[in-house]
Amino acid sequence: MERLILNNLKAVIFDFDGVISDSEPSHFAATNKTVEKFSVQLDRNQYYSEFLGYTDFQMFQAINEKYSLGLNDSEIEKLIEQKAIFFEQIIRQADHLIKGIPQFIKMLKTGGIKIGIYSGASSDDIELMLENSGFREFFDVIVSADDVEKGKPDPEGYIKALNNINEKFDTKILPSQCIVIEDSHWGIAAAKKAGMKIIGVTNSYPANELEDADLIINSVSDLTISDLNRLCQE
Repeated sequence: MERLILNNLKAVIFDFDGVISDSEPSHFAATNKTVEKFSVQLDRNQYYSEFLGYTDFQMFQAINEKYSLGLNDSEIEKLIEQKAIFFEQIIRQADHLIKGIPQFIKMLKTGGIKIGIYSGASSDDIELMLENSGFREFFDVIVSADDVEKGKPDPEGYIKALNNINEKFDTKILPSQCIVIEDSHWGIAAAKKAGMKIIGVTNSYPANELEDADLIINSVSDLTISDLNRLCQE
């Protein structure tokens, strides 16, 4: 009985792009619009296989190296600013909340579960996409690319998100009492290193690319609080 209490679900931390918001197509379009002046255009498969899960800085660094653009850090920062402008223009015209997410978040909140976000997106992008969604207030903490030194697959962001929850509510939630919901192998690797339970959702990649997750699903609509509690008891 003591083990059951210890491992009971206390928190859920979401990745954002590809889990809460289907914003990756908009990020992809904004990225290509940003780099077109260098006569560079990424195809969709390349973007998803090579750059998904990166922070914007990591992504433009990789593009800079791959295409020998010769950009310094200051010039990369300018690309990030340009991309943010393009992204805002595109996302404001998109219906991007993933099906089932609103109901799932409400279920967690009703169950008294602490809810956080850790994303490789910028804080401005996350706030923009949550704007007018009616769900911003449901998230107890948000950790973005602006808040970490190392992006996924480094565990820094997930560790920080749980620490922020514990500080905000004066709790001592353990990593084993926290479930991460991710859509990429980078994020799964980060959460695993943080010692958390992981649900992989096949919104961006097929199940065989998420095999390191503790549970793989097609939609959060398939989950109940009992499912989540059982996962934390394993």
